[in-house]
Amino acid sequence: MLRISIAIALLAFTAYCVVDVLRTDRDSIRHLPKLAWVTLALLFTPFGGIAWLLAGRPRGLMERGGGQTRGPRGPDDDPDFLRGI
Repeated sequence: MLRISIAIALLAFTAYCVVDVLRTDRDSIRHLPKLAWVTLALLFTPFGGIAWLLAGRPRGLMERGGGQTRGPRGPDDDPDFLRGI
């Protein structure tokens, strides 16, 4: 049962990493092309996925989102809310 759980966890982790690579804008991926990251994640489980998370994935939310955020993220960031206090 433990082996099955580990296999399922590795499969889920690999699937998460592959989908994350595919959904990431190719201009914000670091170090390698998108196809290389997918290949690494699939062939070298779990080390390819760990490498993606540490070295290939965009660093911050601003990089990943492609620029500016849309509006305030919370009530304390909203100038209208702060004026009303």
